[in-house]
Amino acid sequence: MKVVKYSGDTVDFNSNKLLKSLLKAGANPEQAQQIISTISAQLFDGMATKQIYKMAFALLKKNSNAHAARYNLREAIRMLGPAGFYFEKYIARLFESEGYLTKTNLVLQGKCVTHEIDVLIQKDSEMGMVECKFHAGREVASDVKVPMYILSRFNDLKTKSHPFFDSKSPLISCWIVTNNRFTSDAITFANCSGLQLLSWNYPENNCLKSKTDQNKLYPITCLTTLSLAEKEHLLQEDLLLVKDILTHSSVLNTIGLSSNRIQNVLKEARELCTT
Repeated sequence: MKVVKYSGDTVDFNSNKLLKSLLKAGANPEQAQQIISTISAQLFDGMATKQIYKMAFALLKKNSNAHAARYNLREAIRMLGPAGFYFEKYIARLFESEGYLTKTNLVLQGKCVTHEIDVLIQKDSEMGMVECKFHAGREVASDVKVPMYILSRFNDLKTKSHPFFDSKSPLISCWIVTNNRFTSDAITFANCSGLQLLSWNYPENNCLKSKTDQNKLYPITCLTTLSLAEKEHLLQEDLLLVKDILTHSSVLNTIGLSSNRIQNVLKEARELCTT
């Protein structure tokens, strides 16, 4: 059976890939197989993978809001941009979870010109810069021009010391982070040039998705028990992560949620962050 990807490419339907995604979302093997059976019964030649995703999401949600939320992670991260610098703030929180100090949205003076920096990081007295490449379209990839351009900026900046984090230090490292993927040429060039890359699926086993799952850094946009408007309100209140709601649950009262809905939101949040 042929299905149509977001890019428009036609590929064979891969039930094993779907099974893997469902299990990673938290479904048990029996639930996952039941979902695949239900979807397979409704498959038709030329069906869009987007439609399959929506069906899987709805079926997961019947079993567990938290499973559906985890399955929706990539879309949830996409919902963090481009306005509001939420994606940059999210990436800063990711680095903080790994022991870095961070600052966002800065302007640094290079040898030749000034540069806007998305995230500045420091760990073990070594300072680095992080450039975030957010893409609204799911199939858009960061090609080799991205690391080539950012390398030139890094080279201009690393010649000077910068007064942040109670010290004045040069930039030692440069990261490029995207919510989508890098082309093979971009990866080759970055590795050759000493740049660090992080994307939805790279590096394998230590990619953006893996880091999010490992550190329970789920953005509030993945919650299925909140509306889009409610999520936006919380983002404006600087509540970026699901775990933030657990430590600042009183904010849910300020956005007009009933006590019953608050309990549902907190239940989903606890399941996401503890299982």
